[in-house]
Amino acid sequence: MASIDIAQLAESLAKTQVGDGELSFKGRGLKLDSAQSVEELVREIEAFPELQALRLEGNTVGVEAAKAIARALESKSQLQFCYWSDMFTGRLRSEIPPALTSLGNGLIRAGARLAELDLSDNAFGPDGVRGIEALLKSASCHSLRELRLNNCGMGVGGGKILAAALMDCHTQSTLLGTPLRLKVFVAGRNRLENEGATALAQAFQVLGSLEEVHMPQNGINHPGVRALAGAMWLNPQLRVLNFNDNTFTKKGAIAMAKALKHLRNVQVINFGDCLVRSQGALAIAEALREGLPILKELNLSFGEITEEAALLVADAVKDKSQLEKLDLNGNCLGEDGCEALKDTMDAMNMGNTLCSLSDDEGELEDDEEDADHEEEEDDEDSELQDEEVEEPDAVTENGVSTPDESSTPVDIDSFLSAPSPGKLLSLGTKRNLLIEQQVDVSDAGKTAAMFLKISSVYGEDLQVRRAVLESTDALLKKAFSCPSFQTYDFISSLMTMLALLKSEDNAKTLSVVPGHLLVLEHVVRQVYFPRDHLSTLDALVSRQSQAFESCASAWNNLKTTLERRIRLDC
Repeated sequence: MASIDIAQLAESLAKTQVGDGELSFKGRGLKLDSAQSVEELVREIEAFPELQALRLEGNTVGVEAAKAIARALESKSQLQFCYWSDMFTGRLRSEIPPALTSLGNGLIRAGARLAELDLSDNAFGPDGVRGIEALLKSASCHSLRELRLNNCGMGVGGGKILAAALMDCHTQSTLLGTPLRLKVFVAGRNRLENEGATALAQAFQVLGSLEEVHMPQNGINHPGVRALAGAMWLNPQLRVLNFNDNTFTKKGAIAMAKALKHLRNVQVINFGDCLVRSQGALAIAEALREGLPILKELNLSFGEITEEAALLVADAVKDKSQLEKLDLNGNCLGEDGCEALKDTMDAMNMGNTLCSLSDDEGELEDDEEDADHEEEEDDEDSELQDEEVEEPDAVTENGVSTPDESSTPVDIDSFLSAPSPGKLLSLGTKRNLLIEQQVDVSDAGKTAAMFLKISSVYGEDLQVRRAVLESTDALLKKAFSCPSFQTYDFISSLMTMLALLKSEDNAKTLSVVPGHLLVLEHVVRQVYFPRDHLSTLDALVSRQSQAFESCASAWNNLKTTLERRIRLDC
C-alpha cells in the first residue's frame, strides 16, 4: 500500500465519530480493497468496547476487506445497528455477494441480535440478496425491527428470495418463542414488479407486525397492488404506507381503500403518482369517512383525479383533526376545480393543509376519459381470459385432490355442517350477512361456536385468509356492540369448546387447529377485549396442554401477542 494511501486512511480514521455505543466511518470515502488496507479500521472496531452500532456508509469495501472486517465483528455480540448503505461504489457486481456473505457470517458467529439493518443504495441485484439470505434466516435477525433495502436493484428474483428468507426467519423465531416482529420495511426503487410484490405480500401477511412500509417506484400495477392490499390489513399497527409512483389504477386503488378501512393507526398515506383515478379516489374517500381517525398526511397527487372526486376526498377529511397535509396537486381539476377545492378546504378551516395545485393538468377531455375507461375494461377482459384458460386450483384434503368448491355455489347450511375453505368462499359477497343471520349474537356460546367454525378453515391461501378474517370481524363487531353480550362468557365458551376448560355438562369439544389460534391472535390485536379479559385469556392459553401440540407455532404467536397487548394497555 502506498504511503500516501496510508496517510489518507490515517487522516480519515482520525475523523471517525464515536458516540454512545456507535462507531462511525460514515462518508470517509475510504477505498478498502485488501486486508492490509483495512487494518486501521479493524483495530478501531476491535478496540471499541460494547459496540452497538457500526456505520460504514459512503465507503467502498472489497471482498478481502469485508472478510477482515467480518473477523473483527465476530467478537461484537452486542452489535444491534448496521448502517451499511452505499458501501460498494465502483465495485463489480460479482464482488458484492461474497462481501455481504462474509459480513453476515461475522454477525452470525458473534451471536449478534440485530435491531436495524440498512443496506440501501447498494446496487447488488438478486445475487446480493443471496449474499444476505443466510443472515436474514439466522437467529441474528430474529430480533430485527427495521430492514432498509432501498435502491438495491433486487428485481423480481431478489424480491422472491427476500420474501422466502423473511418467512423462514419468522417460522424459526416463532418455534423458539420469540417471533420476528419487523416494524419498518423499506424497499423502494427495486424493480420488484408484480411477482416480487406478491411474494413480499405473502411474507407481510405472515409477519403481521409492520408499522411502516415504503415501496415506491417498483413498477407494480394492480395485481401486485391488490396482493399488497390484502397483506396490509393483516398488519393492524401500520402507521405509514408509501407506494408512491406505482400504478394502482381503479382496481388497485379500490383494493387498497378496502384495506384502509381496517387500519386505525395509519398516519401517513403516500399514493402519489399512482394513477388512482377518480373511481379509486372515491373508494379512498369512503375509507376516510369510515376510519383512519389519526391521519396526518394524504398524498393523492398526479393520479388523474377529476374535480368531483377531489371535492369528495376533501369533504371526507373534514373530521380529521390531526391532518397536516393533503396533496392533490398534478390532477385533472381544471382552473375552476382548483378554486372550488381551495374554497372547500377554506370553508372547513383546513386551507393550510392543502398543498399547492400549481401542477394541475387541467380538465380531462372526453376522449381521454373514454380512453381511461377502455384501458380498465381491457384489463378486466384480459383477466377474464386468463381465468378461462387456467385450471382451477385443487383443494387438498389428507393428500387427496378434490375439485375447487369455490366455483360451485353452496348454501350456508352446507358450510356450517362441514366447514371448508371452498364452501366459505362460495358464499360470495353476502357471506357476512348469511353468517350473521344464523346466530343470535347476544348468546356468547352460539357466537363462540360460529367463530370456531369459521376460523377452522383459515389456511395458507390469501383469499381464504381474508374471507375468514372479514367474516369473524363482522361477527364480533356485531356481537360486541350488543348491550347484553358477555365478553367473559364468550372467552369461557371458546376455551370450553376447545377442551381447555372443563365442561360442567360434558358438552362436545373440538380439536384445536392452527386456524383457531391464528384468528384469535388477530382478534386480540384489535380492540374487542378489555384488559382484564385479555389477562384471563392469557392465563388460559398459557397453560400447558396437549391440545396445543399440533399447533405450537400458532400457540406461541397468540401468547406473544397477548403479552404485548397487556403491556401496552397497562
